[in-house]
Amino acid sequence: MARAAATAERARGFGQALRAERGLSVIAEVKRRSPSKGDLNPDLDPARVARAYVSGGAACLSVLTDADHFGGSPEDLMAARAATSVPVLRKDFTVDERDVADARLMGADCCLLIAAVLSDALLERCLAVAADVGIDALVETHDEADIERAVAAGATLVGVNQRDLVTFEVDHERALAVVDAIPASCVRVAESGVRGGEDATRLAAAGYDAVLVGEHVVTHDDPRAAVAALKD
Repeated sequence: MARAAATAERARGFGQALRAERGLSVIAEVKRRSPSKGDLNPDLDPARVARAYVSGGAACLSVLTDADHFGGSPEDLMAARAATSVPVLRKDFTVDERDVADARLMGADCCLLIAAVLSDALLERCLAVAADVGIDALVETHDEADIERAVAAGATLVGVNQRDLVTFEVDHERALAVVDAIPASCVRVAESGVRGGEDATRLAAAGYDAVLVGEHVVTHDDPRAAVAALKD
């Protein structure tokens, strides 16, 4: 799988796109449902939603490909990517090096590595495979211990998920509390719980380079405007 992935079309450069943005970057998510909220936009057209996000200023996209919990699919990712020219994150549960290669094979430009569910050794191996196949990796953390592990493993894109993986509760202060633990050399991404422009402004002022926003934009009557408001 890794050999096949290494010969796939060159990735678009997820981290590069976030670094190139002036001000706060937005990663807008194509998301049909969630375990905590149920259906969000189950009948969405991924291509149409992706185009709306990009017209609103999204630097990158995130697409759920997990079917059981989020109603997503690889086809959603491929449709969203084909409809736009921006990089796309495969949002799914990566538990094996083969998942990294699989993300590249389906066309993703970045994969998600959740520090809480990966051992140090597996996290390092997944990052190494990502580099080998030419895909970026966003390492998701929840606290300072996770951040320390992510940085030690070599992560350059570090996300802080404000949603607890067990209770699904969102702590809107979590990302602000741990931002200083993420080295300035990393791209800092705040995930979950971004409710609009005010939250985005606070996170940018605290030192975050990007926000990953799903529910707020995918349920909005005007996804383009919802994304644009996060950048104002």
